[in-house]
Amino acid sequence: MQHFAQISDPHLSSLEGVHARDLLNKRVLGYLSWSRRRRFEHRPEVLAALQRDLRQFELDQVLVTGDLTHVGLPQEFRQALAWLRGLGHPRDVALIPGNHDASVAAPWADTFALWRDYMASDTQGRGPDSLATLYPSLRVRQDIAFIGLTTANPKPPFMATGTAGAEQLGRLPALLDAARARGQFRVIYLHHSPMPGKDKWRKRLTDATQVQAVIANHGAELVLNGHGHRSHYDEIDTVHGKVPLIAIPSASALGRHGNNVASYNCYGVARRETGWQLEVKSRVFQRQSGEFAAGESISVALARELL
Repeated sequence: MQHFAQISDPHLSSLEGVHARDLLNKRVLGYLSWSRRRRFEHRPEVLAALQRDLRQFELDQVLVTGDLTHVGLPQEFRQALAWLRGLGHPRDVALIPGNHDASVAAPWADTFALWRDYMASDTQGRGPDSLATLYPSLRVRQDIAFIGLTTANPKPPFMATGTAGAEQLGRLPALLDAARARGQFRVIYLHHSPMPGKDKWRKRLTDATQVQAVIANHGAELVLNGHGHRSHYDEIDTVHGKVPLIAIPSASALGRHGNNVASYNCYGVARRETGWQLEVKSRVFQRQSGEFAAGESISVALARELL
């Protein structure tokens, strides 16, 4: 059985010492949110406990599904890079950005370029780097094809929506079809939920219907997202059978004011004569001990005609 993990929405950066000149745009709203609420909810000690907990598992890949920063400042990208290096080597950690990371348009060299090795596919074509050229990404680990989609792009104030876009969705079917032809378990991971109506209007994926249509028409075995800071389990009907759609909470949350406490998921995948067996095990932060412990677990049999 192969194993991998998903972490989401760590919001690991600090905005201490930020200059007012850096906030003369939508970022001022994010700064106010951080100073009044988020810095008390998203805690570095929780992320430190998560990293300790991860060390006990032998994982083929760790997926980070966005929102490492609060307002996407260059200093936050540098903080996040240091955290990613502590999490693992770029070949072992696969990252997609979230809406907070793309809060406003910013110079590539000072922001996403720092994360490039964590975002890139196993083999990356030549040409200028951008989110549009790096995604959809593909990493193959034995029997699993990890396919990353970015939904992060600058939006107006008070909006936390995401958009995958026609160009990215135009390339996705070929990746899904080729992975199926190779007999691989296909994992799609993105920040926003591709389930229409799952998120509030101002936080939705604007082209969720189109994303879900591609998945329905070309199939997958698992779809993962974050963004909502809550656990959800849904299913998508596709040409190859049902596909679990799993969302997880923030990896750093204390769970104040009724929010979900921090957790992450470990997944196990095994090939069976009738398809695939998927094991999902949650690891949940315990405020009393300050460590993560086993949460709920489920086992899902995915009937597939394996090629």
